[in-house]
Amino acid sequence: MADAPPTAAPAGGARPARVPRGQPLWAQLRQSLIDRIAAGGLPPHARLPSEAELCAEFGVSRTVVREALNQLVVERRVYKMQGKGSFVADAREDQDFAGSKISFSGDFIGKNHVVSRRVLSQRLRPPSEREARMLRLEPDETAVVEIDRLLTVDNTPRMMVYTVLRPSVVPGMEGLPMQNKPLYDTLRRQYGVVLDRAERWIEAAAATKEVAELLEVAPGAPVLRIESLSSIAGGLMVEYYTAYHRSDQARLHFIIR
Repeated sequence: MADAPPTAAPAGGARPARVPRGQPLWAQLRQSLIDRIAAGGLPPHARLPSEAELCAEFGVSRTVVREALNQLVVERRVYKMQGKGSFVADAREDQDFAGSKISFSGDFIGKNHVVSRRVLSQRLRPPSEREARMLRLEPDETAVVEIDRLLTVDNTPRMMVYTVLRPSVVPGMEGLPMQNKPLYDTLRRQYGVVLDRAERWIEAAAATKEVAELLEVAPGAPVLRIESLSSIAGGLMVEYYTAYHRSDQARLHFIIR
């Protein structure tokens, strides 16, 4: 693992597994476990390797392993049983992305659904007054990266998302091929950007003509309007979006702690 101290190889001479560079060790391990679950290597309710086994496999400390597992529990990808270990959570039909740091498509990992993303607009442009205020842009920051996408599940339009990003954190992103690519995964892999905190506001709204056509609902149909502001470690605002979610297709689920 990147920046990990040298460790002895596991029993049998196998070399410790490695995961992508550029993130905190716990975040790298978390993503590696998510990828393993998504690939079908760990089905729902399967027991994860023990803390000791993960330490040996990835060459990291117990502190790193516990932080990664705790984050997966918070995201409800994993659950723990006292004295028995950690297990893969079952698929959920409720959507948790609005109340967590999980992305819309990440919410469907391990579920029997096909998520597609259609890019409608991707460009560098001047920010609106609200976008500049929400992202706390400096006077010399005169542009944002716009990425407007239609997200579908099993060929049914589910959410329209109007996203703007801070260009200094994602240089050149307006030119990246983003058709059908998950945004947060691209941010992580291409720029090493992991969103640390998100604040969201949700309200009932009526679908405008544009939104209704894209979501394939009647104009004026009830939808949920989601406004989101996300930052990276240190508090720098990176992503601001407004989304319209079809409330007839799924419930938004929250956990209050």
